[in-house]
Amino acid sequence: MIIIPAIDLIDGKCVRLYQGDFEKTTKVANDPVEQLHRFSQDGAKIVHVVDLDGARYGSPKQFDLIQTLCKQAIVPIEVGGGIRNIESVEKYVEMGVSRIVLGTAAIENPEFLKEAVEKFPDQIVVGIDARNGKVATNGWLSTTEMNDVDFAKEIEQLGVKRIIYTDISRDGTMTGPNIDALQKLMDATSIEIIASGGITSEADIKKLSDINIKEAIVGKAIYEGKISLKGVLQ
Repeated sequence: MIIIPAIDLIDGKCVRLYQGDFEKTTKVANDPVEQLHRFSQDGAKIVHVVDLDGARYGSPKQFDLIQTLCKQAIVPIEVGGGIRNIESVEKYVEMGVSRIVLGTAAIENPEFLKEAVEKFPDQIVVGIDARNGKVATNGWLSTTEMNDVDFAKEIEQLGVKRIIYTDISRDGTMTGPNIDALQKLMDATSIEIIASGGITSEADIKKLSDINIKEAIVGKAIYEGKISLKGVLQ
């Protein structure tokens, strides 16, 4: 199991949201670069970075900061948030981002997703953020009528190799991942599923491992000391 620590950015600061609510924001660190170094020192193999401003407003807002993170990083960086055209994808690739997470645009613009996967098949990851089994968009502010499993099947046909699945109701709540939803995705597709949302303890990580999840994104539990990145990686 690879634990991927998360750095969520608003206005250049590291924050955590509660159930994706921008009105329930907690700052967890002042300096994203320092936080990146700390995660690297603790043994992280990859770090997940989200431009929450970009996700909310529909275009990347923190290119310069993320470029700085890429220059400072000694581990791969995965980036998402507001990436809705091929130019943004190419810009992130040029600055050294290892994985690029597409969310809203993957749902609303399948031709863009197809182009991105064709150009960068190993770097494109699709984020499926679900609320009661329905896919959410626009920084989780909107919920579609699209079923999460049906959407996963569709994008698998386009050549998508990885999905980050987040149950919004669990995100930031420390209530554990949605094992049932993850299992349904595992049963319905052969895409690699990265779990996200609600992961609180090493017991949660074991449950994910038991259903053959290979990677999990952890945020709040690391910042609050519930999970030691060093301990998990050992």
